Amino acid sequence: MPCWLRDDAPRQRASRWIGGEPVAIIDGFADDPGAWRSVAAQQAFAPAGRHYPGIAAAVPDDYLRQHGALIARVAREVFGATRLSVLEARFSIVNTAPAALTIEQRLPHVDAFEAGRLALIHYLVPAGTDGTAFYRHRTTGFETVGTTRREGYFTALRREIADAPPPGAYVAGDTPLFEQLASLPGSYNRALLYRSRLLHSGAIPPGAVLPSDPVTGRLTVTGFFAAE
Repeated sequence: MPCWLRDDAPRQRASRWIGGEPVAIIDGFADDPGAWRSVAAQQAFAPAGRHYPGIAAAVPDDYLRQHGALIARVAREVFGATRLSVLEARFSIVNTAPAALTIEQRLPHVDAFEAGRLALIHYLVPAGTDGTAFYRHRTTGFETVGTTRREGYFTALRREIADAPPPGAYVAGDTPLFEQLASLPGSYNRALLYRSRLLHSGAIPPGAVLPSDPVTGRLTVTGFFAAE
């Protein structure tokens, strides 16, 4: 689904280099973020799958019709993308208790290994959230995991977690296995756009309350794109 639409609305846009890759920061992303919170409150959420520690629901097509041009423009300016296709977009809420996390959910991850994949996260919590953190794997030194690094990275990681499994908690800050490179706050109506191969995790602090209600929970829109 191409995302080339007209976008004349002013936005505050910046980019920051993390792990050798640019990360685009877009403040004031949606004209009416409260409207999307209301839409989310009417959706039927279900377990998200794909190792996501929470629940998800479909995002109406209008979301991409309204914001596709902005996403495409930033993808062109920051990542050099001449064409963008939507792979998936959904409302997401982190709600899994730390003790119930799987091993994979206790570690930073990548969303895709292919070079042309981009990920978007749009924060929709008025009080703000703790955002998204980016990491370096200490043993390999990898900050990104693409197709050529995948085998070596997971071989090393499997060996490490077999010797010392991570504790039942969300990854926060530096750990024995990972160094935190940066943590970007999840300000209300901020969106981040970054290459999916960057090692990252939601920045969920110890003791965080994680309700499932879209009105009070850690509501975001997550989107995944193929760029050419």
